[in-house]
Formats: sequence, structure tokens, C-alpha cells
Amino acid sequence: MATCYFARVTDDGSGDGVAADAPVRKIIHVDMDAFYASVEQRDDRSLRGRPVAVGGSSRRGVVAAASYEARKFGVRSAMPSITAKRQCPELIFVPPRFEVYRDISHQIRAIFRDYADEVEPLSLDEAYLDVTRDKAALGSATAAAKAIRRRILAETGLTASAGVSYNKFIAKLASDQNKPDGLTIIPPGKGAAFVQTLSIRRFHGIGPVTAAKMEGLGIYSGADLAAKDMGWLTAHFGNSAEWLHNLARGIDHRRVRSNRPLKSLGGERTFFNDLVTDTEIREALAHVCTVVWDRAAKRHARGRTVTLKLRYADFKTITRAKSVPFAIKDGAGLLAAGEAILAPLLPVEQGIRLLGVTLSRFEGEEDEGEAAERADLLSLI
Repeated sequence: MATCYFARVTDDGSGDGVAADAPVRKIIHVDMDAFYASVEQRDDRSLRGRPVAVGGSSRRGVVAAASYEARKFGVRSAMPSITAKRQCPELIFVPPRFEVYRDISHQIRAIFRDYADEVEPLSLDEAYLDVTRDKAALGSATAAAKAIRRRILAETGLTASAGVSYNKFIAKLASDQNKPDGLTIIPPGKGAAFVQTLSIRRFHGIGPVTAAKMEGLGIYSGADLAAKDMGWLTAHFGNSAEWLHNLARGIDHRRVRSNRPLKSLGGERTFFNDLVTDTEIREALAHVCTVVWDRAAKRHARGRTVTLKLRYADFKTITRAKSVPFAIKDGAGLLAAGEAILAPLLPVEQGIRLLGVTLSRFEGEEDEGEAAERADLLSLI
């Protein structure tokens, strides 16, 4: 099913969401439908049409992905398995097969490259494509999106949803508009109107905490956000004001980048038994730091910001970050930064069920890259 939104373009550009001096791009965002769960249903006929969760079924388990049948019961990714089972008693848990998912992802990316030179994967199951240059000579971005979705279905047996628009932000919003197996086109001239119909919680990059803050200020939709002037936005959101001002008007100048800069490396571990003593928490931190540093060393990545993530026994999750003046050069430096973050949090009043460490702000990052990914960073606020 394809949906296309059209609107009149105003002479002054106030309603088109495209700055007068900005290049008009043709961007496709492709998002696989319930990817992990759909792969499992594809490979096991007995799972088709049934509520499926990829993840562990133990009391320590977490849902990595949920089929659409499971989502009808409120089951979602990152939900504790015990909660998911309570909401959907018929839920079937399937252990993840990440090697299989990676292989299929590579197969899908090979399809993308037949239609675009600039392909920016966001994860195994989604990517941006810049089809401004009509590489496949199909005549339009819409035709390219239709061809890509047909090939994905024919070659993998899986469905994908796609959004087609003139920038990344709107293309991503559009891909979610008619899921599953949908196609939505938002042409220049309709971007601002489309964005302003949406709940602020649909905005990519605005996390739950930021959304709650906005709602507390009376902002529930894109239209509410568009009604606020720059002075008001700056007073409440600081350096993010211009970014928010633009999004509410359908403006996003970020390019699709094939070689997307590395933004972070991390690892986390969920424990079968809660960690309660200072000693065992510090030992867990050392273990996770070792894993993260091994990954960083393999990629020759040296970062200046360390983020610690703790999830308590009641599932409350906190993150704390620390930046150092110079890039961390070895595992000992990473652990020292992690210890400095952890120390004020000890002793804990309740057990720790998950601990994670992330390294970011790498050497060689450009300011442009940091600004371009402001949406991703805001989701952590």
C-alpha cells in the first residue's frame, strides 16, 4: 500500500519545509518489518500468525524483537520477558540468531547498492538511501522504493516498509506511517504539514524523557512545536533550539553518508543474580570494560567520553557520563573513568541486574558529524 501526500507550495517557502538555498534531495528510508521476529517466522512455519518474541524467556530475559501478533498485546523490544509473558500468555520465545540476521542484512544491503551509491545503514534492519542520482534509471525515487521492496520480498521472503521524501528526517517518519509492508511518499511542499500532524513522540531522536518535558510545556504535536518561536525554544532547550525549530518545519540538511562516522562503542551484561556488593559490581564493571576496550582496540578507536548504564532490580535504569580532556589510550584508562562514574553510586540500595559501558567522542570526529547526529544524542537526554 502506498500513500502520497500533496500540498500547495507557498511562494515564501513557509509551508514547504525546504530552505530556499538547500539542495533538493531524494531520500528513501527502508525499514524491515519486525525483522528478527519475521526471520524466525519465515524459517519456522509453525510460528507464522502467532505471537513471537526473540529473546530469552527466563526471569532475566529481555525481548529483543516482537512480531506484529505480539505487539497487539503491547509486547515490545527492551521489555522484560516476564512482563511480556504476563501481557501475552501465548507468547512464544525464540532465541536470537544474530549470524542469520547479519547474513540477511548483507543480502539486503547488496540490493540497496543496485539503486544508490550513497547508502547509510542505521542497524541491521534499516538504512537511508540517497537516490537523487537515478542510478537504476527508473525515473523517480518512488519507483526505486517500489523496486527495492519487491526485490527484498522476492529474494529474502521478508517485507519492508519505506518512506520517500526530500530529507532523512521525514523519510524515516514516513517509513513508519503505513507499517507493515507499506510505502509513504512525502514530496516537497508537504513536509511541514505532515510533520505537524504527528505526535512529538513520533519524532526520531526525541526520547521519552525529552518528550515528557515537552508535554509538560504544552507541546504534544509537531504543530505545537512549530508554534514556539526561537527565543522560547532557546530558553527551554538551549543549543537544540534551532534543530527543533527546523524539524517542526520539515527541514533537515543532513546528508546520507555511506561512511557514517563511528559514534560509540559499547557493551552490556545482564546478570542471572542481582549484584549487591561493591566488590561484585566493580568486578562486573572491569569485565564489561575489557570487552568494550577489545572492540575499540580492533577499530583503533580512542574516545573521550565514557557512559555507565545501570539497571536496578526494579528495572529502573540510569546513565551517567564522564568526559576526560584527552582520548583514553588503553583499557586501564577506560576502567578508571568507569570507576570514577561508579564510585558515587555505591553502595547500592537494591541489586544491579544489568551493567553497561559505552565509549564515545572519538578522535577525529568532526563538529559537522556531531551536529548532524543531534537527533540521536537527544534520545539520551
